[in-house]
Amino acid sequence: MPGAGFLTSYDKRLDFETAGHTHEAALTAEVWSSEPPVTCDVRREAQGGAEIFSTTGNLSVETMSGVGEGRVELGRPDTLWKVRASCSGRAEVARLAVVDVPVGVERYLVQFWPVSA
Repeated sequence: MPGAGFLTSYDKRLDFETAGHTHEAALTAEVWSSEPPVTCDVRREAQGGAEIFSTTGNLSVETMSGVGEGRVELGRPDTLWKVRASCSGRAEVARLAVVDVPVGVERYLVQFWPVSA
């Protein structure tokens, strides 16, 4: 199944498995008030879904090195959120990361909406 293992949900944490070893991925996060429409994008090579509970209404974005890269402001504390994630550029970053440190080749789209709006 394409994307198997791509998104793993833990208590208050989401892990994304990248296709490249050392590289800089691009992340777009969208926060919706209800479930967003599903778009058919043939470039998406992996996708997954999960739920995450946020006590603060904010999620930190961190790399495997533990470096904080920013945060996603969900806007509502003590809320259970649905998550839909997809990624493109995986095959290309896997090829390029063998000999270089590609930037922005692997691109993630992560959408959040409250379980009960």
